[in-house]
Amino acid sequence: MKKLVLLLMLCAPLATFAQKFGHVDAGSIMQSLPEFIKVRGELEALQKEYENDLKAMQDEIQRKAEDYDKNKSTMNTTKQEETEAELNDMYQKLQQAYSDNQQNFQKAQQEKLQPINDKIMTAIKNVGVAGGYVYIMDISSGIPYISETLSVDVTNDVKAEMNKLK
Repeated sequence: MKKLVLLLMLCAPLATFAQKFGHVDAGSIMQSLPEFIKVRGELEALQKEYENDLKAMQDEIQRKAEDYDKNKSTMNTTKQEETEAELNDMYQKLQQAYSDNQQNFQKAQQEKLQPINDKIMTAIKNVGVAGGYVYIMDISSGIPYISETLSVDVTNDVKAEMNKLK
């Protein structure tokens, strides 16, 4: 009997320190949000606008290059050099526009998605505090394995919390 009581006394503290772990699929939560769908549409429209601008610049360069190739034999050396320099400048402007568009798109993407990410993180933190979790890991960020017996999927809890935050 003493051994049983001693064993219970040793195991009781371990049970009181049991830790709760959770996991969430923040990517699927984000994909299901109406505000994300709206932002994705806005970003796709912006990307299409940038693509159209670059295509117009490429077409202009192509047209000038073909015209240059046709008329090169009738041009004097000075005119050839001027046209080549102009084509070179146009090509450099195209490269700069491509780089600028990439940077502007990334900036717009970050600005538009940040409030959504913040809202999801707030919901995850609220679920973690309310549920007494030690960790809540985001499986959409590439965690290769999570034990379903030791970790609780709190994705639905976070979705419910997201509805409260609206």
